Amino acid sequence: MTTSSARGGASGPSPLPTLVLAALGVVYGDIGTSPLYALRECFNGPHAVEPTAANVLGVLSLTTWSLILVVSIKYLVLILRADNRGEGGILALMALAVPPTAERRGSYTLLLLGISGAALLYGDGMITPAISVLSAIEGLTVATPVLEPYVIPLTVAVLVGIFALQRRGTGALGALFGPITVAWFCCLAVLGLAALTRAPEVLAAVNPVHAGRFFSENGGRGFLVLGSVFLVVTGGEALYADMGHFGRRPIRLAWFTVVLPALLLNYFGQGALLLRDPALAVNPFYHLAPSWALYPLVALATAATVVASQAVISGAFSLTWQAVQLGLLPRVRVIHTSGDEIGQIYIPLVNQGLLVATVALVLGFRTSSNLAAAYGVAVTGTMVITTILAFTVMRRLWEWSLPLAAALTGFFLAIDAAFLAANLVKVADGGWFPLLVGAGGVLLMTTWRTGRRMLVERLREESVSLEELKQRVEAARPARVPGTVIYMTGHPDLVPAALRRLLRVFNALHEHVVFVTVVAERVPRVEAGHRLEVQPLGLGFFRVTARYGFLEQPNVPRAVSQCREQGLVIDPSVAIYVLSPETLIASPHPGMALWREKLFAFMAMNAARATGFYRIPPAQVLEVGGQIEL
Repeated sequence: MTTSSARGGASGPSPLPTLVLAALGVVYGDIGTSPLYALRECFNGPHAVEPTAANVLGVLSLTTWSLILVVSIKYLVLILRADNRGEGGILALMALAVPPTAERRGSYTLLLLGISGAALLYGDGMITPAISVLSAIEGLTVATPVLEPYVIPLTVAVLVGIFALQRRGTGALGALFGPITVAWFCCLAVLGLAALTRAPEVLAAVNPVHAGRFFSENGGRGFLVLGSVFLVVTGGEALYADMGHFGRRPIRLAWFTVVLPALLLNYFGQGALLLRDPALAVNPFYHLAPSWALYPLVALATAATVVASQAVISGAFSLTWQAVQLGLLPRVRVIHTSGDEIGQIYIPLVNQGLLVATVALVLGFRTSSNLAAAYGVAVTGTMVITTILAFTVMRRLWEWSLPLAAALTGFFLAIDAAFLAANLVKVADGGWFPLLVGAGGVLLMTTWRTGRRMLVERLREESVSLEELKQRVEAARPARVPGTVIYMTGHPDLVPAALRRLLRVFNALHEHVVFVTVVAERVPRVEAGHRLEVQPLGLGFFRVTARYGFLEQPNVPRAVSQCREQGLVIDPSVAIYVLSPETLIASPHPGMALWREKLFAFMAMNAARATGFYRIPPAQVLEVGGQIEL
């Protein structure tokens, strides 16, 4: 997932070739670096099979049909149709599958599945940079074993450099992504084709019969190899997640014209190499190259893995932002690295967490083969969830018949489940890590969502309605002072706690009192005509509702200034913004377990300040806080 919107800008839509080039650099970085380690793990990993001719043809057949069925058909043909106003990704799919007002048990289950899928992607985001960069630099040991002690320090140095560059934004780097990836895919194709011409009999693997024979001859061990075969389709979720940035057509065109042919040529080239010399299974990719080309190939592979890592890191930023806007995570500090593109963001907390986790993975697992044991568990889980959510979309939105939707879902779910089962054996070898990260993510998201609902209930118990406030003002007639005050409130029908406290202490109100509520809609972006709603309430009170999609950055001063179009004239540069930061106290009252209430209170206390999140000038903010027992 990228953080830039390549489909348009101030200068209008980009031409198709430009979008295809950009898609190559962003969408296919992860899956494009799989040849570095995927086939190697099938014949040299912990659950490997002997690189006999029959096994080579069987694994290649599984590789070919995995790319065709999972990536080409499932994602590019089927899942890309499920766009949420042009946007894709697991949370966008969840928003399509679960209606905003749904409270049924089945809807909550789908919501929990979407949360789980999103949480699992964080584990993938930690492992992908580590295994990609490490597998690229390990090519140095093919050139000479003398360089082996330098592999881990060089890998750590590259990773630190990648994460250090994030604060500068991806705009400048993005221009290099496409050309680097094009060079990489051309290299994959040339290396594979050169080896293929020496053993063209490997092309027989296109016949799926070889996949069937592989399972019949290897039994349970052959099934376990599926966990390594799955490595060829990791990155498939990025095709869907990046749809909003490039559109369906460029993504599909890039896959069928460049990526798929290059990947197949390289995998078949590696297979041809193993048919001629099975002993090269220890690192078949780098053995495709002549000795004089090893160092340039390592350099190009490292550059390609940097691109792949950059895309995954940017995807983690975007995923976090979507989760915040959908009410699944607390506010986080977001830095916009571009004044033109709304999607170019940098989240320091996520960047730091990914850096620590990625470096720790490299230091802990030491080799890409060890990391491969941890890779795949999270992605297979997310793919299963995507298939289930897609079934709901087929039935609810596309109105497909039950037999058709069930047949398609059952077919792809059988494939996903087989990959998941084969990957679950990796749990003891390192697969526990992405599962642990995913479980932690689910805990945080569900705790935040449930805690917010509890907080709303407590506020409703202690607050009064706006109608009651008007009646009290008419009866008590407090003093009115000149000026405009803006109360930020998440509950448009209730009186903000800050106003109740100020009125009780000073018995005075400003001449104009505006209640602003920011609503996060379950759509990527809200059309300008539906952004604002201004409602006069009488007695100088106004209610303003500002709606934003889950890919948009709220900007309250800008929204307030645009209220003049609906008759409310406010100068946002002189208005006072009143916030009600509440100190939350865990209690034994009915609700969540006490330890989860403490976790929710901790998350709320460490959330980013509303001033930065809503773009409110700090000099114009008045905070009137209090305490609330959960």
